[in-house]
Amino acid sequence: MPTNLIWMMVLRLAVAGMLGTLIGLEREYRAKEAGMRTHFLVAMGSALMMIVSQYGFGDNLADASRVAAQIVSGIGFIGAGTIMMQKQFVRGLTTAAGLWVAAGIGMAIGGGLYIVGIVTTVFTLIGLEVFQHVFQKFHSKNTTLIFTTRRHSDLVKITDALNENNCKVISCVVGTCDEGKHERIRVRMTLLAHAHSDDTFLVRILKKFRTVSIEKIE
Repeated sequence: MPTNLIWMMVLRLAVAGMLGTLIGLEREYRAKEAGMRTHFLVAMGSALMMIVSQYGFGDNLADASRVAAQIVSGIGFIGAGTIMMQKQFVRGLTTAAGLWVAAGIGMAIGGGLYIVGIVTTVFTLIGLEVFQHVFQKFHSKNTTLIFTTRRHSDLVKITDALNENNCKVISCVVGTCDEGKHERIRVRMTLLAHAHSDDTFLVRILKKFRTVSIEKIE
């Protein structure tokens, strides 16, 4: 094999690994499941398989295309490992998609499409980082609020106070619990609020009611 061809292959592996690392750094900065090393390996591994597809079988293009096609389906196993259920919500989809894109970038670089791979990396970083800040004020999160009170009338007042603070009550489950000699009302609310809001505003709202006792906010 000519020396210049070998150096070209090494360059493709290096560029693919570097671009995958850039995406992984963004994911690691946000403490996601798959970080810099995972994206580096996925991108570089995809580039390696593309190089093997192109140069490992001589003129047998059928085998070459078959190896490249398996990258697309095979990366799904790694992506599925980053998806999990937490508190009835699915997490890890963005990281799984990032791994899928990193594999595509690696395939592009491995195939010699440097401009396409670099542009895709830039667009991916824009989608992950810039859009996060631009659309953050429109993004919402679910919060579970559990508290007890003595009066049913507090429920209406608390609901009104939450609505005034742009916090929507999605569901409300009301029960009873014993506290010494007194029976109290136990309320479990699921709330929809802005993602950038912390939980301190909920504490401030509930502290206005003397009979209310907070059990959990999550």
